[in-house]
Amino acid sequence: MSLASDVIAALQGKTLSTAESCTGGMIGSMLCAVSGASKVYKGGVISYCDEIKNRLLNVNKQDLQEYGAVSEAVAVAMAHGARKALQTDVAVSVTGLAGPDGDAYSNPVGLVFIGYADEKQSFAREYHFFGDRAQIRRAAAEQALKLILQMQ
Repeated sequence: MSLASDVIAALQGKTLSTAESCTGGMIGSMLCAVSGASKVYKGGVISYCDEIKNRLLNVNKQDLQEYGAVSEAVAVAMAHGARKALQTDVAVSVTGLAGPDGDAYSNPVGLVFIGYADEKQSFAREYHFFGDRAQIRRAAAEQALKLILQMQ
C-alpha cells in the first residue's frame, strides 16, 4: 500500500482537504490516485502566492508580512482555511522553500512547515528537507501524508 492509500483507509468516515503551496497540488494528486479517495478527499487549494493564501484561505495579511509565507503561523492558518473553505473534518497544509533560492526572510531552501487542523486541534511542524527542488517537494508531500496518519 502507498502512504496515500493508508491515509484514505485511516480516514474512513471523515473528510480531508489540503492547502498546498510549495508542493503545488502533489498531495492532492497522490490522494486522487487512490481508488475510492472521493469518499474521504474533498479537494484542495493550491495557494502558491500570498494573495491566494489571504483571499481563499483567509490567512491574515499581517501574518504574511510579519512572518512570511514560510512560517508556522501561516501553515496553521492555511490548514484552518482549507478546513473551513472545503468544510472537512481534517485539513493539512504545506508551505516551504523548494529552491533554488531562499526568501526575503533569510529562510533556507528545504525549510517546510506542515500544518494540521481538525475539530480538536491545530498546529504546524517545522521540517528541513534536502535535495533538489523535486526531492524537497516530494519529501514534503510524503511527510504531510505521514502527519495525517500520525494524528489518526
